[in-house]
Amino acid sequence: SPLASPQETLMGKYGEEAKLIYELQDQGGELLALRYDLTVPFARYLAMNKITNMKRYHVAKVYRRDNPAMTRGRYREFYQCDFDIAGQFDPMIPDAECLKIVHEILSDLQLGDFLIKVNDRRILNGVFAVCGIPESKFIPTCSTVDKLDKMPWEEVRSEMVGEKGLSPEAADHIGEYVQLHGGLDLIERLLQDPKLSQNKLAKEGLGDMKLLFEYLTLFGITGKISFDLSLARGLDYYTGVIFEAVLLQQENDHVEEPASVGSVAGGGRYDGLVGMFDPKGRKVPCVGVSIGIERIFSILEQRVKASGEKVRTTETQVLVATPQKHLLAARLKLISELWDAGIKAEMLYKKDPKLLKQLQYCEDMGIPLAAIVGEQELTDGVVKLRDVATREEVRM
Repeated sequence: SPLASPQETLMGKYGEEAKLIYELQDQGGELLALRYDLTVPFARYLAMNKITNMKRYHVAKVYRRDNPAMTRGRYREFYQCDFDIAGQFDPMIPDAECLKIVHEILSDLQLGDFLIKVNDRRILNGVFAVCGIPESKFIPTCSTVDKLDKMPWEEVRSEMVGEKGLSPEAADHIGEYVQLHGGLDLIERLLQDPKLSQNKLAKEGLGDMKLLFEYLTLFGITGKISFDLSLARGLDYYTGVIFEAVLLQQENDHVEEPASVGSVAGGGRYDGLVGMFDPKGRKVPCVGVSIGIERIFSILEQRVKASGEKVRTTETQVLVATPQKHLLAARLKLISELWDAGIKAEMLYKKDPKLLKQLQYCEDMGIPLAAIVGEQELTDGVVKLRDVATREEVRM
């Protein structure tokens, strides 16, 4: 999908986050915007091509007019890796697979301890309804609840009352619910809740959540998953299950709740988005997840720095080297043969480099082998292959 879309394509889908959309104006004066994520362009692609069934991943750049914080992996231009399943399927089977994939990726990257928080927009909306919030205030209330991971309940409550115009009683009532988190036991408890069980939306959401946890148990991953009522995800397009993966920082063993390092992946179900772009309003249910690559890189970089280990930045297998002057031609001929044979080879871009300099370069770059051709080797028709680490040499 293209980087720039007509502005109206992106508007009205991101809630309060819309202020981070990068707006452009082309030379004809048409209002454009850079993509904010890969989800809205994907939905538009499905609608334009009349695709009703698709499973895909996509790694690409997205843009946000945010305040960058390099240390935390927050940029204005950054990569996301998305995985989505589009199509009409039985409830929670694709959703469970998305969570399985996030679990697998975060485990394989060995980023340390992580937690995947799961909730459902229908449960949240049900909570808001039983707390007496008018439907017109569901989305703004949702984006305030979404700040609970960054600020304490008192501040969230005062924003609800002061800025969003909720009554103090309603805010307190919401607080009783959104501070809950657990697993199947909590889902069972809420299904018995006299108020929530009367709400059609919440009941549906909780029923699906129970199903989801049963599937996640079969996948064997519930140990890292928490049903968390404070999870709201500020974007408007989510319609059902929502999830977010956070890394936990184990400061020491005395801490009750490990501190979170922030979100590295997020996603959810967006069943209405494709319909917005379809001229006939045909809906395609979708669920997907987005992984923040820079966030993960910044954590991996910090880890490498702390451990002091060296990371190879190239995959070069061999450096072509010469011990005397006037042998550039021999190096060019040999490296060309190696490249043609599919071997990853390098040489120094100097006419007459010193041998010591060339071997030092191998050590610095972690190149394991040096192929040395001097006058003697040329006469004998051989190449001297040197193991940089052990300094052993063989003539070939």
